[in-house]
This record gives sequence, C-alpha cells and structure tokens, in this order.
Amino acid sequence: MAQVETAIQGTCDARFELVREEFERNFRERGEVGASVAVTVEGKTVVDLWGGVADPQTGRPWEKDTKVVVWSSTKGATALCAHILADRGELDFESPVARYWPEFAQNGKATIPVRMLLNHQAGLAAVREPLTPGSFADWEKMTSLLARETPWWEPGTQHGYHAFTFGWLVGEVVRRVSGKSVGAFFRDEVAKPRGIDFHIGLAEQLEPEVAVCIPPAPPAPGDPVSPVFVVAMTQPTSLPAFAIGNTGGYFPDPLQFDCRAAHAAEIPAAGGITNGRGLAGLYALLANSDNGVVSERQLARMAAVSSASSVDATLLLPTRFTLGYAKAIDNRRVSPHPDDSVLISEEAFCHPGAGGSYGIADPRARTSIGYAMNKMGAGAGFNSRGQSLVDAVYRSLGYTTNAPGAWIKEG
Repeated sequence: MAQVETAIQGTCDARFELVREEFERNFRERGEVGASVAVTVEGKTVVDLWGGVADPQTGRPWEKDTKVVVWSSTKGATALCAHILADRGELDFESPVARYWPEFAQNGKATIPVRMLLNHQAGLAAVREPLTPGSFADWEKMTSLLARETPWWEPGTQHGYHAFTFGWLVGEVVRRVSGKSVGAFFRDEVAKPRGIDFHIGLAEQLEPEVAVCIPPAPPAPGDPVSPVFVVAMTQPTSLPAFAIGNTGGYFPDPLQFDCRAAHAAEIPAAGGITNGRGLAGLYALLANSDNGVVSERQLARMAAVSSASSVDATLLLPTRFTLGYAKAIDNRRVSPHPDDSVLISEEAFCHPGAGGSYGIADPRARTSIGYAMNKMGAGAGFNSRGQSLVDAVYRSLGYTTNAPGAWIKEG
C-alpha cells in the first residue's frame, strides 16, 4: 500500500528548511499523528508549521489554532509568573514560603524558602493522602493538603521532580502575593497583552480547538522503560508511585485529563493548553532581554542552574533545574529508555512535558522553539520526534554537537 503523505501547512524561512524536512519525516517515519512546531529568532517567527490529525476517531484535522494539553511544559508559564513578581520586588525567593502562605508552615516547613518550590528541593513531590477522583480540579483541597504535608526529605538536602505539586505550590504563592489565580495572572500579565495562545484554565468557547491526547501504549515485554515508571509500577509505596499515581485520576486516564472539567481547571504544573506557536511565543520572551516582561537580571536567574543531582528522587535519573526550568541533560548512557534526555545548548533553558512537548529559550542564540503534539512518547525527556526538530534548529543556526551530545557554537 502506498504511503499517504501528511500535508504540512504554515510558513518556514528558507534558512530553516531543515526543520520542515524533519517535521515531515516525523509524520512519514516516526509515527506523528498531529503536531505543531514554531521557532523564533530575535523575537521574529521563522518557523510556524502544523499538520496531521487532531482527533483520530473523527478525522478532525490539526489546524492553525489547534491546541493540546502540553503537560509539564506548563511549568515554564507558571514559573514566569513567580519571576515577574520577584522582578517587581513583590516576592523574595529567599524568604520562607510561610511569609506569603502562613498555613504552609505546618509539619516542619516553616523555613522552606520560595526558591525550593521552584528548583524541586522542597521535598513535596507528592501528597500521601489518597486523592479522590477529580481532586486535581479542587484548588483549595490541593493547596490545603500540601500545606499540611510533611516533606519526603529534609528540604534542601536533595531534589526530586515535583511533577504535579509544583503547580499548586508555586501557583498558591503567586495567588497569595498577587491576589489573582495563577491562570488569571498569566493571562492578564503575559498571554493576553502579547497575543500568546496559551491557557492555564481554558475558556469554554475554545474547547472545539483542543486536540485529543493519545497516551503511550503500555510497554511490551522487553521494551525499554524509564526508571521512574518501573518503580512506580512495582513499588506502590514509593515516591514515584505517589507522584505519578496519586493525582486524583488526572494521570494516566485520558477520560480525566482530556475532559472539559480538566481543561477548565487551573492545573499549573501539567494542564496548560497551547500549541507550538504558543510555546515558542512564550519562550521568545525568555530568549530576548528586551522582552518587556522581566529584567535581564531576572532572566539570568531563570537560566542559571539552581539544583542538580545524579539521582533525582522522583525521576531516578540525573536532572538539573534552574528556578523553574530544566537544563540540558544527557542520560543516554544511564537510562534504558532513549527518550530520557534533554539535548539543548548549555546556555538554553526549557521545560519538557510528558509525552514530548516543550518550550525552549536560548538567550545566546536569541532563539525560542515550541513543539506540541497529541501522540505522547513514553520517555521522561524529549521524544525522538521533538529532538529531531531541536537538532534541525541548532544545525540551521550553525551549531555542532560535542561528544556528550550538547549543542555548541564556537566563538
């Protein structure tokens, strides 16, 4: 049977034709279903492509404004809200969280600084109390549980990825300081004034534009599996099991995370809804110091490594974080799964989302990249489809790879 070519729509500067070629290959050779990718250089869009199917059951096409849940790529938007408040002098990352959120001081948390919520050192990577279905949409319940929670480790002594709790923790601080929910703050201060199609809490009229997520298929015998999922599936009392499984049904059930109630809720660690253009537009603000959102000094804090570990307490792999973002990490030699790495330049910072979406800012190149798709990969980093696009962008910019796999540019 002849292979059917997927029609790719949008625009691509001739300098970045390699990105278009790899995007087409993703559909032709790597199993992409529906996706979008965008790239900006010095704040100007040089790639804006989309194609495929938004809903395989109905055949609804992925169109220009199609959006999808981008999972932890949402964390970059949430972190930016905190950085805006810090840049204005309204939030001090070195002050105790309890200064802004007094109830948080319970059970040994009185001295935890705000910084540790952003860099995953706070020890609150999961809640122990079993969550009833739909708890993820109950803001007061989740923040109250976290205020009462006892840290899984002594804060500051190690770090572990706060996969879902990051959003309620940082978001509640934003709410206490600004008087607005994190979704409203992001909309009013960032997205709406700049025309960025990115939502933490989606308006009902936009629901028809949302693509259907396609979760990864369960691994077959012998397939590589990321360490976090191995432990979560085999050790029910482990931190990974609670961090991934105790979410009030949000993950991994598509009937929960792709329903209207979930899309409407503010889930600022994992529930953002946007596309490649929205992610690239957001990260363009972080790739250019003349962004009008935060100062150059604050951008430097966003890009600088704040915590790093050879064994992340949640992901069980090496990770490196800034205050709210991820840095390059090459785990190809330490993980059995090929998609557990984030291969970008050392100057760049980003946030990947479960399944493979991402937003990337590279201040040296003054470049941003956004990728969103509905077919999720199974790794804990960039999937092969998304990494191919990153590689194409860096090659187009004249970068080369060194032995560990990071992208570098001489001079």
